[in-house]
Amino acid sequence: MSEPKIAVVIPCYKVQGKVLDVIGRIGPEVASIYVVDDGCPERTGDLVERDVRDPRVRVIRHEQNRGVGAATLTGMTQAAADGAEILVKLDGDAQMDPVLIPNFVAPIARGEADYAKGNRFFAPEYLRGMPATRIFGNGVLSFITKLSSGYWSIFDPTNGYLAMHSAVFSLLPKEKIAPRFFFESDLLFRLNLVRANVVDIPLRAKYADEKSNFRARSMVLPFLWYLLRNFAKRIVYSYFVRDFSIGSIYLLFGLPIFLFGIVFGLLEWVWHVRSAALASAGTVMVAALPIIVGFQLLLAFFTYDITNVPRTALHPRIAVAGKKPAA
Repeated sequence: MSEPKIAVVIPCYKVQGKVLDVIGRIGPEVASIYVVDDGCPERTGDLVERDVRDPRVRVIRHEQNRGVGAATLTGMTQAAADGAEILVKLDGDAQMDPVLIPNFVAPIARGEADYAKGNRFFAPEYLRGMPATRIFGNGVLSFITKLSSGYWSIFDPTNGYLAMHSAVFSLLPKEKIAPRFFFESDLLFRLNLVRANVVDIPLRAKYADEKSNFRARSMVLPFLWYLLRNFAKRIVYSYFVRDFSIGSIYLLFGLPIFLFGIVFGLLEWVWHVRSAALASAGTVMVAALPIIVGFQLLLAFFTYDITNVPRTALHPRIAVAGKKPAA
């Protein structure tokens, strides 16, 4: 069995001082390297073309800055068109060690996974040097992303060190994927819709003098909105469009019953407070029983959803660029 053709995509924006070192440390297992100058004011693309002699390197330019997600998709689209089978994305700021590329490629090459992503929280010692605000924020974001994407067994969803099989990449609606900082989380949501298998790869992050373009405070509400919107879309598509399962029944009955109990109970509580009257036992039961039953059905739904995570790789069963899928 021949080794898969690996391509690395490096989106570049204000990383002129780091990107040459990143390129220089990419090993011989990689067949091609795509440096995407995302409207960089430092003209990183010109620097790479001038100073890099590696024949594997190709520079692609965006005339205007379109975001890390858009730059990654541009590079991966070109790499897939050129025949790459495994697409790896790492940043040009030297936080991601290119030496780890084989670790990301291995589960995909073995047919065990469709998508591999970094996890900086795999071991306690990996957290040394990570700002406390990032640890807390990533923990909260990881839980909400589990809800949004349906991948309950992964962590560190915004980690940008990732690898994907080109067959699975070909199934994704590129025009719908978020082009900027929401890219990685939105990508997980899209991967779940096609039932791709995702795995975490242990990764020790590096924090030096680089400056992030991400502004956490201004992005909190947009992140929450995007994640909750994707959660709603995933539930509708996965449980009422593509399939109808016992999980669908749990949700179909549990949510209305639970909401009825909450609304009825609140209305009765307000009325009885204003009228200074005591609620009858029957009124209390009409409010409490739907809440209890509805809550139990919703718990059953989430239990089902957690066990419904894709477990097998998709790419061995689909065709790419005219090739027949594996039997």
